[in-house]
Order: sequence, then C-alpha cells, then structure tokens
Amino acid sequence: MPAQTAVVLDGKAASAAIKVELAERVAALKAKGVVPGIATVLVGGDPASQLYVGMKHRQSEAIGMNSIQKELPADATQEQVEALLDELNADPACHGYIVQLPLPKHLDTDALLTRIDPSKDADGLHPTNLGRLVLNVNGKITTPLPCTPRGVIELLLRNGYDLKGKHVVVVGRGVTIGRPMPLLLTRREINATVTIVHTGTPDMGRYLRDADVIVSGAGVKHIVKPEDVKPGAAVLDVGVTREDDPEGGKSKVYGDVHPDVAQVAGYLSPNPGGVGPMTVALLMTNVVEAAERAAGLA
Repeated sequence: MPAQTAVVLDGKAASAAIKVELAERVAALKAKGVVPGIATVLVGGDPASQLYVGMKHRQSEAIGMNSIQKELPADATQEQVEALLDELNADPACHGYIVQLPLPKHLDTDALLTRIDPSKDADGLHPTNLGRLVLNVNGKITTPLPCTPRGVIELLLRNGYDLKGKHVVVVGRGVTIGRPMPLLLTRREINATVTIVHTGTPDMGRYLRDADVIVSGAGVKHIVKPEDVKPGAAVLDVGVTREDDPEGGKSKVYGDVHPDVAQVAGYLSPNPGGVGPMTVALLMTNVVEAAERAAGLA
C-alpha cells in the first residue's frame, strides 16, 4: 500500500493554540472584573452527552472561565426546560450556553433552541444568528458564529492554507455543517466558491473531483472515496457514522472519508482528532467574544 502523502490537519494542536490565546483574553477580562461564563443544559442522563458536557466544562475551567452546569431529569416538562433557559438568559454571569442534544423525545427541540437569547448562543446556530450571517457578507461579525464550520476554516488557516479563490465542495445539507458552512466560506474575507452536494445528488463524484477543498459532513460512512478526490486537494472529514460491531463488542465510529484518501489528498483532517477538537475551542471562543462584547471590549 502506498504511503500517506497528505499533510495531517491536526485539530488537537490547533485547538491547543486557540486555548492558549483564549486564556490570555480571559485573563484580560478578569482584570476588568468580568469572568466569562459558559453554561450547559443537560436533560436526562445520556452517558455520551454527560461525557461531552463534562469535557467542555473541564476545558473551559482550564482557561479560567466560569463553568455553569444545569441538569434536569429525563422526564422534565417543556415548561421546566423553558424556565431554566429563561433563567440563563437573564443571568449576567452566563455569557453563552448550549442545550446538549439530543433531548428526550417528548420535548420540542426547535422551540427550546429558539428560546435561547441569540447573544448567548454558544453554538452559533440560533435562527437569528444564522439570519444575520446570511445578511452580513462584508461587515464585521458581532454575533456568535456556527462553531463547527468556523472550526473547519480555522483549521485550514492555521495550517497556512489560503481559501481565497478556492473551489470548496461541501457534502451534506444538515444544520451543523451543510447549511452554515457555505455562509462562512463565501464571506468576502474568506472569498471561496462553494458547491453543495448531498445524498440526493446524482454522480456526486464529478463535483468532488473538481474540488480544491472537500468538507464532508453527511454522516455517511466513506462517502468520499479516493477516486473522487483531486490529487493534492484538502479534505476535511466531519461526518460520523456509528456501526454495531458484529462480533458483539463496542460500536465502531467511521468518518465520511475513506482511509485511502490519505494517499491522494494534499491535506487531510483525521476523524477523530481533526475538526472535533476545533468545535469545542470555537464554542469557547464564541462565549469569550460574547463576554468581550458585554464588557464593551469588542
């Protein structure tokens, strides 16, 4: 088998650099009497969600942020969750928060997510913030940005990759990547050209082969194959597929990108270890920026 040729886009290293920068900004805020506060809302005891929330709090506390954990039982009513969100919206110690998904099935997820104060939207996916992003092509951004797409761009930029004039093909049409990613890429400061493809696109390969950059967040195992990647292209693997191990062991996690793409691509983000760590770093960035805006420092 040929050796890997792609440069690894190491999300762990890039996110570590971001956290060092954030720690300095947090210290500057504290010197002004402001402690950036990040909160999570966890409804129920899903083990994966508990692990993910715990990791976010450990990382935010490590850079000096105030970590606020809110938990409700799995049988919490819509009204109880709404009351908790209202409490966080009104709390000046909380500068940004997330509602950990998935929520129990009896709750109206969309209604709860839209109840978040847009200025405290740590994920950057509130409809108001996405709408502002649609309208703002040229100006300074003063609202939270979608943290996973922002992490994709940061990972490329911090590895010296210039996106200006590049053709980026985004695979997927979900709210986390597929829909917001082109909004960030086509802002004038980034200036990329974007094509969106998805599982309903006939002959997806002909679009992928024309791409300078592929960002795949479809959640379809190995949908991006080596024969569909232009030699030297940058490929970012964001999608996740879980499959039960037929041998009865733990479920296995697969990315959207086939492992052999490493022999064709010029740059490749691993999955895990690529965009995932960047998402958490940019989530914290959104909250620090919100604290800076609240303090009149941004």
